[in-house]
Amino acid sequence: MKKDLRINSSVFSEGSMKAPNRAMLRAVGVTDEDFKKPMIGIASTWSEVTPCNIHINDLATSAKMGAREAGGVPLIFNTITVSDGISMGTQGMRYSLPSRDVIADSIETVVGAESLDGLVAIGGCDKNIPGCMIAIANAEVPAVFVYGGTISPGVHNGKDIDIVSVFEGVGQHNSGKIDNDELRSIECKACPGAGSCGGMYTANTMASAVEAMGMSLPGSASNPAESKDKERDCSAAGEAVYHLLEKDIYPRDIMTKKAFENAITVVMALGGSTNAILHLLSIAHAAQVDLTIDDFNRIQEKTPHLADLKPSGQYVMQDLHRVGGVQAVMKLLFEAGYLHGDCITVTGKTVAENLADAPSLEEGQKVIMPFDNPKRTDGPLIVLKGNLSPSGAVAKVSGVKVKQHTGPARVFNTEKDATTAVLENEINEGDVLVIRYVGPKGGPGMPEMLSVSSLLVGKGLGEKVALLTDGRFSGGTHGLVVGHIAPEAQVGGPIALLKEGDLVTIDSDKKDISFNVSDLELEKRRTDWEAPALYKKGVLGKYAHNVSCSSKGAVTDFLNKS
Repeated sequence: MKKDLRINSSVFSEGSMKAPNRAMLRAVGVTDEDFKKPMIGIASTWSEVTPCNIHINDLATSAKMGAREAGGVPLIFNTITVSDGISMGTQGMRYSLPSRDVIADSIETVVGAESLDGLVAIGGCDKNIPGCMIAIANAEVPAVFVYGGTISPGVHNGKDIDIVSVFEGVGQHNSGKIDNDELRSIECKACPGAGSCGGMYTANTMASAVEAMGMSLPGSASNPAESKDKERDCSAAGEAVYHLLEKDIYPRDIMTKKAFENAITVVMALGGSTNAILHLLSIAHAAQVDLTIDDFNRIQEKTPHLADLKPSGQYVMQDLHRVGGVQAVMKLLFEAGYLHGDCITVTGKTVAENLADAPSLEEGQKVIMPFDNPKRTDGPLIVLKGNLSPSGAVAKVSGVKVKQHTGPARVFNTEKDATTAVLENEINEGDVLVIRYVGPKGGPGMPEMLSVSSLLVGKGLGEKVALLTDGRFSGGTHGLVVGHIAPEAQVGGPIALLKEGDLVTIDSDKKDISFNVSDLELEKRRTDWEAPALYKKGVLGKYAHNVSCSSKGAVTDFLNKS
């Protein structure tokens, strides 16, 4: 007998008692024959609010066709997305990280409520990917993630540009380096079509991590948004979910500790976003994998940074695609002994089996450096600890020549005030610019500080002023920056006790972040400190009251949360 793949939907597929349930589905086109097949959800993050997701309707249709042809009954449903690039530097940025959890909860809700048997989740913008992956871990049905793909670079004066070029252009304009017409030209050319931001920023970083983890089909992370390859990714994902049902392979069979180590290794080699640490911790939490912030330093110390990709290099994701893509990088790393080859993947095969027939990097390419001449001999994402951040802070040191910086703290409790100080030339070389009370609870929502960091870079202060925050940074951020400082100011972390002029030291070699204040003085300051009122209204209020520390992934459920 043919195996019954209706692991959940059988609760309404048969029997007279469930006739009303089936009646509802008949109205959307489900037939008698269909009720004998598995129901496969296609979670689409399509939206017109961002170029990252504008094309995902069509991709969802391709996934639906693939699932149908394989033998399933596909049903498309939608969830939200927000655009980090549009909300950046505004109060809207507080909603970005919480949207990850809204996405995760909404997908899990539909899969659970509709008793679906399998899932294809298609994401584009930064929070879509971890949101989909948290949902996949919690929904506990066979699933495949598909990345919507990278945008093509814009071209200005014969050079490739992207959204970060515009943010940095604002700093150049403020410094008088470019005029209004030049800034407008950059603005109008930076984003030429559909797809997620083109450098090794957060979306491309997380897509690469998910492929390395084995939860996306091989080669799919680097296929551009507007390509036939991306359409084929989606169709193949629909088929793959059906075969996962046949083979009884579930997400937690794939998302093991070794799989997360593969993901971190690829992120380090590619020079990925600081947000990868936050998101991988949150996905591991949902999958009940024992991953900690200290695991990142362990892998960082033994993994070379090989990719010459933006924001700290020359190339974009589409260039990596042309020379072999993420799969070719994985093959290079695997053959050199950096990846676990025995991890099972959504193909039903192991990493080693998938890579056996994978393409190698194109001969003579310059996007990925050789092992004997890497960008760095170790990974570019580091976790720093010290009396300023006992639970850990995150820095991206690729391309940063300054290894150690000590300077006076210039303390601001809002991003707006800090930005004004930079624009009015009140921040000087050697300063340590601190933006606090913008952590997961304090923001609330842990907003990204790309606007102010880009201003510093555009004004020529990227490595002359250190920028510290309990908030986050965009994957496009580069320079002397440290984020995710934990515990955050809102809960009384040491960053809340900093005073103007305190000497702060960041030492990337020692992985230390500290300030020259004695324990006795800190205790005295603590007695005078009072926590600001926690935000209470709507989504942000719910988030502020439930979210964990950033060093735990800023998770919002109650599974071993602290």
